[in-house]
Amino acid sequence: MEQTLQAMAIVVAAFGTAVLSAVAGFGGGVLLLPVFVAVLGTRDAVAVLTVAQLASNGSRVWFNRREVHRRLVGIFAIGAVPAAAAGALLFATAPLPALTRFIGVFLLVMVAWRRWKPHAARLDDTAFAAVGAASGFGSALVGSVGPMVAPFFLARGLLRGTYIGTEAASAVVMHLTKLVVFGAAAVLTASSALIGVALAPARGGARFRGPEAGADQSSCG
Repeated sequence: MEQTLQAMAIVVAAFGTAVLSAVAGFGGGVLLLPVFVAVLGTRDAVAVLTVAQLASNGSRVWFNRREVHRRLVGIFAIGAVPAAAAGALLFATAPLPALTRFIGVFLLVMVAWRRWKPHAARLDDTAFAAVGAASGFGSALVGSVGPMVAPFFLARGLLRGTYIGTEAASAVVMHLTKLVVFGAAAVLTASSALIGVALAPARGGARFRGPEAGADQSSCG
């Protein structure tokens, strides 16, 4: 009975945050994180969120595949892949209380970030790779940093389908890297993978067209 209630709570939260992010312009992955932590525990929460984010971002890549800026994804990946692997290794071995406190601090930072609403400057390729590194490392520890990274993609002049597909493809690179490490470190289990895949339709439900909404709603990185 308890497991059934937990499953229902997760599904309701997934659908609810997808709708809320579509209306309010806030990353749904960030909104889901505290719910997952409360229901699943810290390590399982990030693993499940990573699988769900991979599936939902993968769908965005597919629907916008002709517009993906592949070179920019490659530049982002130069920094994101090694940093995501390092962050995932740290996540797999760090004490749970420390991880939980870190996630709590991250959520508070996200609230401040949303109120500040910074406008990122256009970065050269080296700096953009550094953004990828910061994003990959942070995503491995908290599951989703998309709203903080989105302004840097928009500053490169990406619009509509190009923005959606490129940001999503960059997130896919990060999440795949994390899941490889999580699987090797036994953080990702068969049950957490199944939960994440089952939640993917809910996470992918709130799609949009246009850079104004895109600044937060698509990003699940």
